[in-house]
Amino acid sequence: MPLTHMRPRLIGIGVGPGDPDLITVKAISALCAADAILVPATEVSGDGPGRAEQIVVSAAPEVAHAVVRVPFSMADRSGVTDRRREAWQTSADAALAAYARGARTVAFATVGDPSVYSTFSYLAAYVADRVEDLAIEVVPGITAMQALAAESRTPLVEGTETLALVPVTAGLDVLGRVLDTVDTVVAYKGGRRMPEVAGQLRERGRDAVVGINVGLEQQELFGLDRLEADRKVGYFSTVIVPARRDGQETGGRL
Repeated sequence: MPLTHMRPRLIGIGVGPGDPDLITVKAISALCAADAILVPATEVSGDGPGRAEQIVVSAAPEVAHAVVRVPFSMADRSGVTDRRREAWQTSADAALAAYARGARTVAFATVGDPSVYSTFSYLAAYVADRVEDLAIEVVPGITAMQALAAESRTPLVEGTETLALVPVTAGLDVLGRVLDTVDTVVAYKGGRRMPEVAGQLRERGRDAVVGINVGLEQQELFGLDRLEADRKVGYFSTVIVPARRDGQETGGRL
């Protein structure tokens, strides 16, 4: 048995964008090895399970008893707010409480990937300061942009094309600068600002594919031409603005 398994462990586990079939074998193994599994619970899910918990329990029902819901708010779109600090503190306290009860391995399950716009890094830093000899591990997960690219059969990048991921919460000016610089652009966290995002794209003559709840029963995929001027979408939306490839020979950018 590796030495790290004798130490207290904190594992950030990416469970993918929503479809339980997209969770990795390694993620399931890590979930099954955990004594406690922290999952975000938001106001969107109400008293029921959030998306991460739904994926976890569907993919590995035998770990349901280890799930611990941690309240998170989806209302804070950007910046470090008091509510966001409270969520970080609550998740850290839940991890510390699990260790105090004798847990050796605590997992934090996050939608997508723990290294992409996840709170796991904040949680890990806080817990590491308070748990001696803590081993921190990360299990990567499939991201929403990969799932949308697959569902819509949209190549993210070919040859020497460049790729950028931008949160709309960073500002439309940031999105505009990236659109003017990078070949393929992926936008997350569009939500209520999606009509403005569409405006930025139309100004530049760019097309896009929009995905909502990708991989779930309520999945919606549509192009920019079907995005009405007043259409607002949920937080779990993804936009892929593919590189301009019109008239390009196959392999033209290799």
